[in-house]
Amino acid sequence: MSSKYVIGLDYGTLSCRAVLARCKDGEIIADAVKPYTHQVMEELLPDGKTALERNWALEHPGDYLESMEDTIRSVMEQGKVPKEDVIGIGIDFTSCTMMPVDQEGVPFCMKEGYESRPHAYAKLWKHHAAQYEADKINQVLAEGSYREKYKIDEKVSSELLLPKAMQILDEDPEIYQEADALVEAGDWMTRVLTGSRKRSASMAGYKAWWSEERGYPEEAFYRAFDERLEHFTEEKLKGEVCPVDQAIGYLTREWADRLGLQEGIAVAPAVIDSHAGVPGSGVLEKGQMMLVVGTSSVVLALSDKPYYGKGIVGTVKSGIIPGFYALESGIAAVGDALEWFVSNAVPESCCRRAEEEGLNIHAYLSREAAKMQPGESPVIALDWLGGNKTPYVDGSLLGGFYGVGLRTKPEELYRALIEATAFGTRRIVESMEESGTRIEKVVVSGGISKKNPFFMQIYADVLGLELSVAENMQTAALGSAVYAAVAAGGEQGGYDTVDQAVRAMTRVEEPLYRPDPAHREAYDKLYEKYKKMASFFSEWRA
Repeated sequence: MSSKYVIGLDYGTLSCRAVLARCKDGEIIADAVKPYTHQVMEELLPDGKTALERNWALEHPGDYLESMEDTIRSVMEQGKVPKEDVIGIGIDFTSCTMMPVDQEGVPFCMKEGYESRPHAYAKLWKHHAAQYEADKINQVLAEGSYREKYKIDEKVSSELLLPKAMQILDEDPEIYQEADALVEAGDWMTRVLTGSRKRSASMAGYKAWWSEERGYPEEAFYRAFDERLEHFTEEKLKGEVCPVDQAIGYLTREWADRLGLQEGIAVAPAVIDSHAGVPGSGVLEKGQMMLVVGTSSVVLALSDKPYYGKGIVGTVKSGIIPGFYALESGIAAVGDALEWFVSNAVPESCCRRAEEEGLNIHAYLSREAAKMQPGESPVIALDWLGGNKTPYVDGSLLGGFYGVGLRTKPEELYRALIEATAFGTRRIVESMEESGTRIEKVVVSGGISKKNPFFMQIYADVLGLELSVAENMQTAALGSAVYAAVAAGGEQGGYDTVDQAVRAMTRVEEPLYRPDPAHREAYDKLYEKYKKMASFFSEWRA
């Protein structure tokens, strides 16, 4: 009997990645990446003349289709797998990335006459121009009982679906009224492939306050923000919400021909890109945590109890792994913070020494910093170069260093910055454990996890936890493939449950990093200093 395969599509901010994975063991047979033609539009629309105001971030949905066709055809050609052996497609997508569509599901920016209207395009997850609407939502929530009733965090971000929808209503009410629906880009992709109008429980839950127990909030909730929103869910969020462990639909003949696949194969509901990394990392049970360390970090832990507050979102049950709540937070700048440091604060003499030794500057600074013991340097840092998510939930907070003198060396600052991101992560873990779930296992992925052992050992020491590393670094794309195998089902050569698929298709290395008991006392003291420093500067503005 021939092996069966699934395709996982990972839609990031700048590109789409496809992987062709074998169902039996999760081995990735082929992968391909296609950057978006229009990239992120932050200054001009494609017409070359319509200027965008500050904090806009738009994308062209045509890029999503183009990149899907290119990457799927590429992995099929590379893998040399008969199309009859591919049984499903899974998709993860940045979220909330949303757009208005007409009754046929056509995005307005792809309709004649709308090319020069900014609100016709897809608002990327990092579109922050809806801050006015987010502030309005927060003001209303602060004055009533809705925040507690619907378990909404202290500060609603402009990145969520409702602020973006309200911005369209405020600034281009004609498009809002004409739109048959406002859809997540991931849900739009599954509709394109299958014709199904169903929405993913992942995105509806985490970005639009839906829950499997009660559905969306009541009409009075939306009316409190704007009378025109009273029938918001029935008018603009049409479509049944589909659990992540079911097929959302089946591939149409048109798209089977365009992609070179079999008509009728299963398509899984779209999931948030970072969330797909949970099954892709092999995280499956209560008390297990996924930590992605790259340009930023993502922290997701499984719990049997809901939790929200301090910038942690965790009130959606079964949005990632059936039966569990997933508690989510992260550090806004990790690799980005280190890159800022080496690009702006390292003397030329240091860079020259690294080059003479054949090392990149990060490897050189890590080696030099490793010669110091925890607490040996007086330098301590705040990791808020991209703002703070937990516990202050404030994107305007700034990072910095304390304890710098004329003798301070670059490697001391570099080490302090790594330690600060580890302290920030420890604070997230401690907040998550307030839900009653003890974090016992950490699986790490992301570029830094494979490149910098010094960085990873600091995290193990600060957290006091053993760190395992996911064997495959394409955890989001592999996670999408896992959902695809579940959507296909056991009879087709996939799996009947997420549990079965994760255990078969993912592998985690034995713990590579164990906390050094000799370092724990020093880091406990530094952590207390970090919290005091954070408390002071959380109230101070430049």
